[in-house]
Amino acid sequence: MAPWGERLAGVRGVLLDISGVLYDSGAGGGTAITGSVEAVARLKGSRLKVRFCTNESQKSRAELVGQLRRLGFDISEGEVTAPAPAACQILKERGLRPYLLIHDGVRSEFDQIDTSNPNCVVIADAGESFSYQNMNNAFQVLMELENPVLISLGKGRYYKETSGLMLDVGPYMKALEYACGIKAEVVGKPSPEFFKSALQAIGVEAHQAQ
Repeated sequence: MAPWGERLAGVRGVLLDISGVLYDSGAGGGTAITGSVEAVARLKGSRLKVRFCTNESQKSRAELVGQLRRLGFDISEGEVTAPAPAACQILKERGLRPYLLIHDGVRSEFDQIDTSNPNCVVIADAGESFSYQNMNNAFQVLMELENPVLISLGKGRYYKETSGLMLDVGPYMKALEYACGIKAEVVGKPSPEFFKSALQAIGVEAHQAQ
């Protein structure tokens, strides 16, 4: 295998996933994956620009970064590209007022968003808030709209915690798509726009990144 420097020839930036790559979430703040703290430190000590990309939608960026720092990672909130802030930007640009089917841990990201008289639905990994009542509320909002808009913070099927595999937002998003006969707009991975925004933040072209 070629040396580390040779394998990164021509590369100017690195996009790093977080959950399942740097750490496994779970009780007590989760656990760092073996070698990940050292790998991040090595990357940040190199000439490469580093950006962290996550579909985390149960925690605000501040909470996530605080958790990662406690695990030993050198990371700041300004280095993280996450779907909630991107969704807020879309809502503001398009004058959308969402019904929020989200986890309480990420609700602070939407503090500046008008949620009165909803004309769209934003769905995220809501955890225990994925009750029948809340799903039905979202369904009713969408069905009452002439041009329903469903924005999903990711579309993952499941993810790993220290206690095992957990359902992600994707299955619930698909349920609303099916019930309402619509297609969700995905903000976050794997949306190309999500990765483009991360690259723009570090001033790197796609062909220059890994």
